[in-house]
Amino acid sequence: MAVALSLPSPPASAHRRRPSPGHHPPRFPRAALIEARPVSASDTDVGGGRGQYAIQLAAEMQTPAAISSRPPAPLSVIPKDRAEDMQAEARAMARAANATVYDPQLLAAKYAAQPLKALSRTLEIFTALGTFALKLVADQRRGQLDQRKRQRAAELTKTFTRLGPTFVKIGQGLSTRPDICPPEYLEELSELQDALPTFPNEEAFACIERELGTPLESIYSVISADPIAAASLGQVYKAQLKYSGQVVAVKVQRPGIEEAIGLDFYLLRGLGFLINKYVDIITSDVVALIDEFAKRVYQELNYVQEGQNARRFKKFYADKEYVFVPDIYWDYTGAKVLTMDWVNGVKLSEQETIEKQGLKLLDLVNIGVQCSLRQLLEYGFFHADPHPGNLLATPEGKLAFIDFGMMSETPEDARSAIIGHVVHMVNRDYDAMARDYYALDFLTPDVDVSPIVPALRNFFDDALNSTVSELNFKTIVDGLGNVLYQYPFNVPAYYALILRSLTVLEGLALYADPNFKVLAASYPYFAKRLLTDPNPYLRDALIELLFKDGRFSVQVE
Repeated sequence: MAVALSLPSPPASAHRRRPSPGHHPPRFPRAALIEARPVSASDTDVGGGRGQYAIQLAAEMQTPAAISSRPPAPLSVIPKDRAEDMQAEARAMARAANATVYDPQLLAAKYAAQPLKALSRTLEIFTALGTFALKLVADQRRGQLDQRKRQRAAELTKTFTRLGPTFVKIGQGLSTRPDICPPEYLEELSELQDALPTFPNEEAFACIERELGTPLESIYSVISADPIAAASLGQVYKAQLKYSGQVVAVKVQRPGIEEAIGLDFYLLRGLGFLINKYVDIITSDVVALIDEFAKRVYQELNYVQEGQNARRFKKFYADKEYVFVPDIYWDYTGAKVLTMDWVNGVKLSEQETIEKQGLKLLDLVNIGVQCSLRQLLEYGFFHADPHPGNLLATPEGKLAFIDFGMMSETPEDARSAIIGHVVHMVNRDYDAMARDYYALDFLTPDVDVSPIVPALRNFFDDALNSTVSELNFKTIVDGLGNVLYQYPFNVPAYYALILRSLTVLEGLALYADPNFKVLAASYPYFAKRLLTDPNPYLRDALIELLFKDGRFSVQVE
């Protein structure tokens, strides 16, 4: 259910300057800052949170009734001085100077000295997942697999939650894959996106004060009494900044998160070494893929880095009316606390709610596809975790991105190579497709690609009996995967994240339309790039697309 919290509008002094560092106003009782009451129908608007309360400031000079009647503060109305903003960002970076980074050698040294702890965690994981697997086997033998799907899906969700953040992220990925999981599993696993167990407010508020070095009452005029949402790495509160009256989202990191994920990645890395050594069917470097994923997750733990990602992302889409990217408030951001614009919106998985607002889910997914293609192939900087909890539909019909912890980059040479690869696939030029894998860093220059060509032809000649636009993206990924496993390919980590990003978007679209195809939705973007991009490689690709064997190959019906 989507609800929002009613907060008071900015005070008359909303545009006064921030308090100078080290200046703290008198502390008030915490009850004057946080108070909750049940939400009435008049308080409810489109929000994106789980909370059932509207939060008000219980001040002596302002009654709850008077405050609740005021509209929320508008977003991004306060002009910012660029120099001041840069100074605030520098202060935030200083606060995050000691943020933890992923170092597999340090983790190995740490947990090799704690064998009992590592063994205990290994047994915990195998016991939990093994018990679930045995239940599925028992259901199958009794002929009750279908009848107990909902029950088992709920149990798997609880299992992932108990196992912690690493497995929550696995569950988040599965929750957007209707091609892998039945609907019952999709619905239950979607709870892992932003409806996880919370941690105590006292710990969260103490973390805010510790990170920002100032009392809570100096920062906010009001903050929600309970988290609005809780995800794998942190939980979110809705608040109003004291100096400006701006309504913001405040993300606070879970306590003990570094220890939890550190041990899991140590164990997963050990499993990766075993797979590399003994499982011949998997030719990719599993350890490298785990290291890349771990690096991204550790970057998510540095909220200043996430804020910088958001700013960079916002710069790309500043001129796009159909995308909203919240702004960051650096004076209220540290390694474990992130403050950004509050966004009223509905998760893309909530199709019925979206359509009640007169919006179409497929239109929003198409926006997401076009955005992803621009991220991947134009800017080379893309959102690598676009699950429904991170993508919201605003009442105005915009697609809002709200989480920038897991981002990745596409090398410049690879961007053109990917577009060229699509052109070669359309033209069924399998020799050129095979050579593309050099530019994509799938193969080293010393590998002979000639044996790969027949395998590509065998798959695509069959798959392309229908038009390319009718192909499911997953069909392409699976088919290429079967080819890659037979040869000495090494799939770069960035490419794995690209596949994840696009399959998630396709999965979202399949909720609304089982016949949706990412490749068909991608056609306008590829056509525009080929027609307008001056890159010599893409000029050649356009000529290849239009002419085959010296003849104009486009058919007009």
